[in-house]
Amino acid sequence: MSSRTTSSERSTGLLARAWEGLFAYLLKFGVVGLIGLVIDVVLFNLLRLGVFGDDHWAQSALGAKTISTSVAIIFNWLGNRYWTFRDHRRRNYVREFGEYVIVSVGGMAISLGCLWLSHHWLGFTSLLADNIASNVVGLALGTAFRFLLYRYWVYGHHRADGLSNLDRVEEAQRAIFEEPGDAGGAAADQTSAA
Repeated sequence: MSSRTTSSERSTGLLARAWEGLFAYLLKFGVVGLIGLVIDVVLFNLLRLGVFGDDHWAQSALGAKTISTSVAIIFNWLGNRYWTFRDHRRRNYVREFGEYVIVSVGGMAISLGCLWLSHHWLGFTSLLADNIASNVVGLALGTAFRFLLYRYWVYGHHRADGLSNLDRVEEAQRAIFEEPGDAGGAAADQTSAA
């Protein structure tokens, strides 16, 4: 019975670490990404349909996708910085945003590549085909790319200027370099008095 409890406890501990280490991030990343997707898809379709005017670059498939994805990137950065990866955000938010944009542009390039391939190379020019190419196929490939680079590069635990990393360093410094607390000092006083 004891070995079952130990095995069960190990399994529970492993699942808890997996939840804290990856699944919680995936869930939060998914929620932020879903809201960003709504922003992206709605704005893309409004631009393609000419709601903001006709006969300009923003109405073209690639122009509309570039604009809609850029707006979604800014929303997603805010959501991921202040919710998904808030414990690992960095003090230098300008550098963090720059790296975030680099990764996001890579994800956008994947989506635009799928759209270009479908729209210009394969000749599927309907609004439905544009949405499938960019917002289904391109989104799936781009999301996997972005999540991995956000998690392990932009908000990676190893970043020296990450807030959680700085907190751990300060805690270690206090443990090593500060004087013992009152309990240790009181015990030393009692020993010297005896």
